[in-house]
Amino acid sequence: MLMKDYTLRSLYHLVRRINQYASEFKSLTDVQLQDKTVFFKHQLENGKTLDEILPEAFAVVREADRRVLGMFPFDVQVMGGIVLHQGNVAEMKTGEGKTLTATMPLYLNALTGQSTLLITANEYLAKRDAAEMGKVYQWLGLSCSCGVTAPDKDLKPVEKRAIYAADIVYTTSGTFGFDYLLDNLASNSAEKYMRPFGYAIVDEVDQVLLDSAQTPLVISGAPRVQSNMYRIADNFIQTLSEDQEYKLDEERKSVWLTPKGITAAEHYFRLSKLYDGQYTELLRQIMLALRAHTLFENGKDYVVEAGEIKLLDEQNGRVLEMTKLQSGQHQALEARENLDITPDMRAMASITFQNLFRKFKKLGGMTGTGKTAEEEFIETYYMKVVRIPTNRPIIRRDLPDLVYSTLPEKLLASLDLVKKLHQKGQPILLVTQSVELSEIYSELLLREQIPHNVLNARNAAKEAAIIAEAGQRDAVTVATSMAGRGTDIKLGTGVAELGGLAVIGTEKMTNHRVELQLRGRAGRQGDPGMSRFFVSLEDEVVFKFGARWLRHYFENHSFKFGNSPKRLKSRLIYQAIQRAQNVSDNNGYQQRKSTLEFDESVRIQREEIYKQRDKLIFGTEHLDCQVKNILKKQINTFVKNSHHLTQQRISRFIWDNLSYSYQIEDSKSFDQESLTDYLYDIALSQLHNKINSMNEGDRQSFFRLAILKAIDNCWIEEVDNLQQLRTVVSARQYAQRNPIYEYHQEAMTSFKKMKSRIMQQSIKNLLLSSILTGENGESVIYFS
Repeated sequence: MLMKDYTLRSLYHLVRRINQYASEFKSLTDVQLQDKTVFFKHQLENGKTLDEILPEAFAVVREADRRVLGMFPFDVQVMGGIVLHQGNVAEMKTGEGKTLTATMPLYLNALTGQSTLLITANEYLAKRDAAEMGKVYQWLGLSCSCGVTAPDKDLKPVEKRAIYAADIVYTTSGTFGFDYLLDNLASNSAEKYMRPFGYAIVDEVDQVLLDSAQTPLVISGAPRVQSNMYRIADNFIQTLSEDQEYKLDEERKSVWLTPKGITAAEHYFRLSKLYDGQYTELLRQIMLALRAHTLFENGKDYVVEAGEIKLLDEQNGRVLEMTKLQSGQHQALEARENLDITPDMRAMASITFQNLFRKFKKLGGMTGTGKTAEEEFIETYYMKVVRIPTNRPIIRRDLPDLVYSTLPEKLLASLDLVKKLHQKGQPILLVTQSVELSEIYSELLLREQIPHNVLNARNAAKEAAIIAEAGQRDAVTVATSMAGRGTDIKLGTGVAELGGLAVIGTEKMTNHRVELQLRGRAGRQGDPGMSRFFVSLEDEVVFKFGARWLRHYFENHSFKFGNSPKRLKSRLIYQAIQRAQNVSDNNGYQQRKSTLEFDESVRIQREEIYKQRDKLIFGTEHLDCQVKNILKKQINTFVKNSHHLTQQRISRFIWDNLSYSYQIEDSKSFDQESLTDYLYDIALSQLHNKINSMNEGDRQSFFRLAILKAIDNCWIEEVDNLQQLRTVVSARQYAQRNPIYEYHQEAMTSFKKMKSRIMQQSIKNLLLSSILTGENGESVIYFS
């Protein structure tokens, strides 16, 4: 409590200092106010810090907001801006103006000339905020750009460079992440476009850094050899039944064949022993098909649109664009849904949001619900959460949950409340956890002849329009928990007198943060409103994470459902449901922690590889000595590791690595030292023949490109290998082994092998490549 008071007191003190400039800056002309930007930059160049110029800079932006946008930030918004500048999370309730709040810390940090970004929740908000707030920055002499473009527009590196060169960039987490990965696949400096990571603000920070933390961003490339067993395995799985041929552990999201299931597979595929090592690929296909049918649910984990599987965000029901499951699981889902099976692509580059955003020198975040996850923010991102007071008191009524035994009872009870509120014209936001349940509710409302809108992954394109109408009189909106996050629901004329927006939750959410976000859709900026959640013992969170006795209670009482819903009032049941949600929340935290621990090996390897790539791309030193060292080292390795140096084996090494045409004399014999010199002479001769006609610049470019291509080819193989490895070691927990420790051990071995392959591939690229002259007179290199 003391720390909270101290934090708020220090914020109030800074706000008072900022307010002292208000009347002075209000009297300045536009030109005088705009000249402050140059003045601040000079101060920073002369040794002043951002904290020292903060009061005056914030006051300048505040006045610019008033003149350009007609909005003057409240004191609480200024407090939020200070928290964001300090690299912490500002918890600001819905409708408190987080978009305007961000203008102050973004302007201040952009004065340094380092990259300054605002990462928004979705593409619509990125475009909207860049267009609206960008006017303020441009008026003050700073440039602003939007990193989000039309899906059918493929930007060239020079266009992306212009975007990221702007003082302030608005973009989304997905766009920024993929741009980072693509930037690190560039083969020369002309294809690079990103600046070093400086300062960023993440809007809806809990959604991006917590809820989406387990979904890695993956760039896919060349397809693997496609298996033809997906449909065969899918047909077999449909003959099995749970608890007979396979067992399912929903909490751990795992499934396995029983002895009876193994026997069924052996009979179906006419095998003697499924696990004798000969049928590894078939076994993999069976397990992929089994997972597709048991661990993934249409309408909850994915939807089928235009003949494609589209994955859904587990927390908010949004479509995860440009995202596919790895290791053949996506293709197994396509077989389940009887769709065309797409190629299984290799992973070329990947990163999690956790490691992406930890790369920033300073990171701030905004959300309406962050305090409950403060411990995780501190542990993972080193950001504390500061709860900013609201500008006006919250008068929304958050009513206690109503609990029922069965899903039908809950549906009817919640529908009764919807009809009652709709009769008087009060707008209603009806929130579900899945696409499937949102469509069931839509059907129920249609039967009751209640007009409504549906907002889920199938019609996310209309999100802004649907949310704009959600606060109008008589409006009923059925939505998944995406529910217009980042967009305010404004009340229509006369709605406040009816009680404001009513948020009705239809099930227990996976964590308390999501519930608080949904309740916060109502009661913005002192508006009236109400919220209530309906829960049943069949809700997924309750069923998966609830106490065993709760499941027994449901089994004994579910058949007693009569003509009207019967509410459960036992405090013991209420406490058990709350504990189930806490267990679910903790399970999510443990999974995110595990993801971060797993990704540590990849992070270290990725940073090492990217550092080597940048050194090659931007380096100016000559590489002649390095090339000769690579040749010597690889030849020495071959000679020392070869115990029986037959003429055939030596010739094979020469043809595979040094020259396609060199022939050893039949009478030639070698000891290790003379063979090393002999092979090195061949390598140098081959290299000199290739570079003899090149000038100095072309020679260095050739060396750089040859080594860079070797790194890229081997790194792509390594990324794909690590993706597969993670799936493999996860199963080792059932053998009482630590999968994270096993993964790091295997990853280290794999990394050492990759470094050896890079050396070998570099020699091949240097010596066995062909350099031809194209039609335009430019040299074209074909690597082996």
